[in-house]
Amino acid sequence: MNGSFLRSVDGGTFLPRGDSDESRYALQRACATAMVREVAWVDGGGGAGESMPSFSDAWTLWRVPGRGGVTEGTLSKVRVGLVDLGSPIPNWVTEFVHTHQHVKWIALVHPDLLLRDDVRELIRESCYDFHTLPFDQARLEITLGRACGMAALEARPTRPNQDAESDHIPIVGHSPAMQGLARQIERVAGSEAPVLFQGESGTGKELAALAVHRHSRRANGPFVAVNCGALPAQLIQSELFGHEAGAFTGAGRRKIGQFELAHGGTLLLDEIGDLSLELQVNLLRFLQEGTLVRLGGLQPIKVDVRVLAATHVALDEAVERGRFREDLYYRLNVIQLDVPPLRERGTDLKELARFYFEQFRSQNPRLRGFTQAAWQAMYAHAWPGNVRELVNRVRRAVTMAEGRLIRPEDLGLAASGNAEKPQTLAQARSTAERELLIKVLGQCDNNVSRAARQLGVGRMTLYRLLDKYGLRSNAP
Repeated sequence: MNGSFLRSVDGGTFLPRGDSDESRYALQRACATAMVREVAWVDGGGGAGESMPSFSDAWTLWRVPGRGGVTEGTLSKVRVGLVDLGSPIPNWVTEFVHTHQHVKWIALVHPDLLLRDDVRELIRESCYDFHTLPFDQARLEITLGRACGMAALEARPTRPNQDAESDHIPIVGHSPAMQGLARQIERVAGSEAPVLFQGESGTGKELAALAVHRHSRRANGPFVAVNCGALPAQLIQSELFGHEAGAFTGAGRRKIGQFELAHGGTLLLDEIGDLSLELQVNLLRFLQEGTLVRLGGLQPIKVDVRVLAATHVALDEAVERGRFREDLYYRLNVIQLDVPPLRERGTDLKELARFYFEQFRSQNPRLRGFTQAAWQAMYAHAWPGNVRELVNRVRRAVTMAEGRLIRPEDLGLAASGNAEKPQTLAQARSTAERELLIKVLGQCDNNVSRAARQLGVGRMTLYRLLDKYGLRSNAP
């Protein structure tokens, strides 16, 4: 068994399109079978090391010193580990595995030990997989390869030679949806055009607006965020535009409004859909002329500010219902950026949960991370409150957890076994196909010929699909 690293693993990082080929294919290299990959070996007293087979040249083993005596960061680039479990499991082994949760641990265990509760719990809660002894080299190397590939996919993408954190958009998550949003933010930041952020409550629209500000030429100016839905109707005009002394009862002195406070910077009007029609007129006038008049004042005041807006309601529908001015809608919606809900962000859920766990863990230093059951429960949850709900649940769990790992009940979630059974790929495809057919038929007034043209299929193909899903129309 080799006692030192032979080669450094780059951690499975990758870069989005546009970066160098060397960086772009780092993820593929990390998963390639021809690459030498390090595997940590933890001796938990099982005696498996005596019969350990000789691995292929694709793997290099590194023995963790007894009782986990490694310095901070020693395993930072190791993604896969073998833990040889004996009975009873030494406390330092359990602690070491919990502490290094970024490693995909594979337990080596005699079949008889799988009947022990402590062994079953450690494997279930902290291990990627287990391998029953005696060794089957081919099977074990396949397991190692899968673990290494999964670890590389989960590794946080980084940009090598990145000089400063401020050089990129500070968004936690690397799902395609968030990477697309980051690219859009980079493009619109250099413009002075108004931007409308659309998205459900709790998705992080204000953070996206702040990212636009920080990467614009106004970055050195103020960023002022105003929640239009949280201000009393009788005070919102004074809050936004300010007032002169004596403008109304109780106005003992001049007040500078939020627009003036944002001079030279960026103003975010959050929940813009809650703005009254009267104030919408004043906002439209400001956007057209770049001047405002304080309540009770006479002198127009020139203000240099970029206005961003955010909403969780569909403003186009509000326009149709007469609740929002159409001319203001088009003034604000020059560029629309959609902030995706958490349920559409895939593995961002795990990255966000870990990020906020690190933010709060000082409140409970004994905690080491999440159980596998907790991850399963989180992925089964619909997250109607999006990232805001996730932050609250993680904070609650850090406070309420009694053990070293956060469990589903600490998060206030049901175990995944009680959750709705996940769909198969075929079921998901059928559901999406049926919903699309219903949508297109509605758009085409049930005209099959038009619907077929819009879907890019022949009429007979569309008829077969309609029969398949019980949607056959008698329309032409």
